[in-house]
This record gives sequence, structure tokens and C-alpha cells, in this order.
Amino acid sequence: MDISLVIPLLNEEESLDELNDWIHRVMTDHALSYELIMIDDGSGDNSWEKITELKKRNPSVRGVKFRRNYGKSAALQVGFQMAKGDVVVTMDADLQDNPEEVPEMRRMVIEEGYDLVSGWKKKRYDPVLSKNLPSKLFNWAARRLSGIRLHDFNCGLKAYRRSVVKSIEVYGEMHRYIPVLAKSSGFRKIGEKVVQHQERKYGVTKFGMERFINGFLDLLSVTFVTRFGKKPMHLFGLIGTLMFFIGVVALVIIGVQKWYALRHKILGSLVADNVLFYIALTCMIIGAQLFIGGFLGELVSRSAMDRNNYQIEEEC
Repeated sequence: MDISLVIPLLNEEESLDELNDWIHRVMTDHALSYELIMIDDGSGDNSWEKITELKKRNPSVRGVKFRRNYGKSAALQVGFQMAKGDVVVTMDADLQDNPEEVPEMRRMVIEEGYDLVSGWKKKRYDPVLSKNLPSKLFNWAARRLSGIRLHDFNCGLKAYRRSVVKSIEVYGEMHRYIPVLAKSSGFRKIGEKVVQHQERKYGVTKFGMERFINGFLDLLSVTFVTRFGKKPMHLFGLIGTLMFFIGVVALVIIGVQKWYALRHKILGSLVADNVLFYIALTCMIIGAQLFIGGFLGELVSRSAMDRNNYQIEEEC
């Protein structure tokens, strides 16, 4: 099979007919075999009834209905597990992603050897203050922390080599950072394509401003997990040792000052009255706690079931 299209959705019954017809027309025009996997993430409208109706008209449609709303990451993970196509494409169900982009993104994966091709909505039809500006700031931070030069991490339109989606686990709110997860699994050829962004035709957006706050917290989480997930002592031990060293230096300074005052019979203040004493004490306590945290993290990491789960590309 050429393409698996994975589409998570929540309360999008108005757009599903048009989306199915649009995708089918594009795939037919380019002579591409495909499957259309729709994941109903606990919709409260008639989205699931619409999916079952589409299944009767289009045998390429496959549907999954969650009992409740689990989030986009969960829907994508289930879709990735089901996908059988050589190239797996994700897109949103609100008609803001253009299926006409899919054949070219597939070509970039198959012919140019990309592991992942991410869409870039260079021209957006979203409110500037509530979406565009926060999105630019978010993407800047993601580029700086991940080292992946993508303009639009949030774009739902992405194409993957099948081995990529079978090698990663998407959970929580990590759907924004699939390129980071892919890179940490050894898939480093990540490309980008400018895609056409459509104005929303039906319904309202399911994401508010909180997604940028949660997104930044998730960025810190995925950065830590991918860099230090199996070696937490390298982070906590380093910071803890540095903090403890600063505390020791401050303590030595206090000791020298006190010795000098006693040596020359200078009436000075008590050690406990010196602000440097409390800085030294705080740094040493925090440093010790961080070091112990890193040590405990190492014990947990070494006891994990997947501690020796390495991605092997091929054998001979």
C-alpha cells in the first residue's frame, strides 16, 4: 500500500464527507493506493456515525472510536499502530490541511530519502495575536532546544516513512514533538515543505491559548527524556555537584573571613548573621538533593524493562 492517512478528529461531523471525497479524488488522480484511518477521539456529535457511513461508501476507510477523549497523541499512536502504508501521512480533519500536498510529500520521502517531511504553513489564516505570534515564539524555542530546523512544529500535515512511526511512542501531548522523538530514534533526515493553509470552514478550533503553555512544558519534558532519559545522573549530578561546589566556596570564604577577624582581633558579626552563610547552606542542600535525585534516577533507569531496547536498522 502506498499511503496510510491517519486523521484524529473531535466533533468534526460537518467536514468528514468533504474530506473523504477530497482525499479520494487526489489519491485516484495520482494512482495511489491508500487507507484512510479516522480516529474518533470521544466526539460528542455524530462523527462516528458519519465514519461508519463513509466506510460503506469507501472501503479504504478504517475507523476507531475512543470511549472518551484521550487527546491527539493517543489518537495518533493508535493510528500509527494500525498503519500499513509505505508512507504514513497525518492531517487534521477540519479541512485546513490540503490533501493536494500529500503526493509531493510522499515523493520527498520515497525519492529524496527523507524519514519525515513536515508541513510549514507559511501563510496562515489564524488570528495574529492569539495564534500566529505565540506560535512563532513556540517554534523558535523548539528549534533552539531540539536543534531541528523546522519552522512549524505544530503543523498537523506531516509525512513519515513507515519505519519511523513504528519506532516511536507518542503519548501525553507529545504529538507536537514527533520530529524530536524521531531524531532521538536515529531518523535524522527531516525535511520541510511549504503547504497551503485553508481557512476553517466548519466548527471551531479545539485548542486554546493553554496549548502554548502546555507545549512549552512538554518541550522541556521531551528534551529531558530524549537527552537524559537513560543517563539522568549526567544532568542532575552535574548541576548538583556545581551547586554543592558553590556552597563549599561560599563556606570557605566565610571561614577565611572569620579566621582573619579572630587573627587580628577584629570585632565582627556572627557567622549566622552573614548572608553568605545562608547562601552556602542553601546551595549545599540543593546540590546534595540534586545529586541524590540523579542517583535515584539512575537506579530507576537501570531497572527499566526497555533499558537495552535499541533501534536496529538492519542485520547481515
